[in-house]
Amino acid sequence: MNAPRPTGPSAAPQEATTSGCPVAHGGQDSLTRLYGFDASTDPQSVYERLREHHGPVAPVLLEGDVHAWLVLGYRENRRVLENPRQFTRDSRIWRDWKEGRIEESSPLIQMVGWRPDCVSQEGEAHRRLRAAVTDNLQATAGRGIRRHVTHFANKQIDAFVSAGRAELVTDYAQSLPMLVLTRLFGLAEGEGRQLAVSCAQVIKGGEEALAHNDRIMKILGELAERKRAEPGSDFTTGLLEHRAGLDEGEVLSHLRLVLIAAHTTTSNLLARVLQLLLTHPSHMAGVVSGRLDISAVVEEVMWNTPPLAVCPGRFATADLELGGQQVKAGDLLVLGLAAGNRDPEVRPDVTTALHGNKAHLAFSGGSHECPGQGVGQAIIETAVDVLIHRLHGLRLAAAAEDLTVTASSWEARLDRLPVEFTAQET
Repeated sequence: MNAPRPTGPSAAPQEATTSGCPVAHGGQDSLTRLYGFDASTDPQSVYERLREHHGPVAPVLLEGDVHAWLVLGYRENRRVLENPRQFTRDSRIWRDWKEGRIEESSPLIQMVGWRPDCVSQEGEAHRRLRAAVTDNLQATAGRGIRRHVTHFANKQIDAFVSAGRAELVTDYAQSLPMLVLTRLFGLAEGEGRQLAVSCAQVIKGGEEALAHNDRIMKILGELAERKRAEPGSDFTTGLLEHRAGLDEGEVLSHLRLVLIAAHTTTSNLLARVLQLLLTHPSHMAGVVSGRLDISAVVEEVMWNTPPLAVCPGRFATADLELGGQQVKAGDLLVLGLAAGNRDPEVRPDVTTALHGNKAHLAFSGGSHECPGQGVGQAIIETAVDVLIHRLHGLRLAAAAEDLTVTASSWEARLDRLPVEFTAQET
C-alpha cells in the first residue's frame, strides 16, 4: 500500500556533473572556468562566488539542468520564507513542470514534487495537516524521548567502547537518530537501519533516489496497516487517529516527510556538533564541566553549518523583483540557508560568538518552519551527553584540517570523525 507518487517536481538544487552544489547557468565547464574548484568539497566558496557574481539571488542549474534561483541573502531568504502569497510551496504552479520540461523520473521530484502533505500546501489545507504533525510530535516528545535516546546511544557505544577508537559518523551519528525514530514511529529496529540508508539516498538525489523512495513508502505502508489493526502510543497511530481526519495518502506522506526530514537533519547536525566539540577543546571542557550548555553549541553549529544547506523550493506566484533579479511567475526558487546565515550584509564577522541568538535560518521560517525542533534538540543533547560521559579521554584521532565534507544539492555532510579514548570493558 503506497501513497500516490508526487505529481510535481522533486528536490535538489542542480549540481555540476561531479559535484552536488548549485552551479551558475552555463553548466560544469562554465563553473570550472569561473570558480576553479570542486564544489562538492567546498560549497561555501561556491555560495560566496555566486554572491560576488550575481548578488543575493543567483540563477543556477539543478540536477538535470533544471533552472532555478538560489537565494543567498539573509533578508531575501526571510522575504521568501515569510510571504507565502508571493512565494508558495505548492509546486503545481511550477512552470517548467507544467510545460513538460521535468521528467517524472527526475530525482528532484523526491524533494520538490507535490504530495498530499503540509509542506506542499498553503492556507487552511496547510493548517489542518500541520496540526496533525505538530500535535503528535509534541505528544511523542512527552513520552520519554530522552530515555529512548539514552538506550540506543549506550547500545551504539557498547559496540565500540572496548576498542578504544571509533569513527563517530558511521558508528554513532549516522544511525542513532533513525533508531530513536523507529521506536517513536512503532517500527522494528531492523527496519530503521534500512530506512537510514534510503533516507540518505533520497536527499542525495541521483538515479537511485526514486527506488529508495519506493522502499521507504513500502515500509511505511506496511507500518500503517499494522497500526490500524493494532494501535499503540506512537507517532503513526497518532496520525491515523488525529481529529484532522487524514486519509491514507496524507498519513503515508506525513510519515515519509517526518522520517526523512528528522533523520537526515538530526544525523548531520549531531555529527557537526561532535566535530565542533572535538576541534575546540574549550567548548568540550565547558560542556563537560557544565559551564557551557550543549544547546549553545548546537546554536553555533546552526549558524555556521546548518544541517540543511539548501531548502527545497518555493515558487513565485507572480512576476516580481527579488535581490535585483527579475523573477517570473512559476519560477522555482531554492533557499540558501547556509549562505544566508553567513551573509556579510547581516554578519560581517562570522567569528563573532552568537550565543543566545536564534535568528538563524537553519529551521527555515514562516508558516513552514520546522515543527520538529524540540525532538531534534532532545536527540542531539542526550546523544552528546551520553557519549562524552561514557568515553573517558575522548579526543580527535586526526588533524582538524583533514576532516572533509561532501556536498549534495541540499546538504554538506561530514565524511568521517575518527576518535580515540580509553578502552573499557562492556
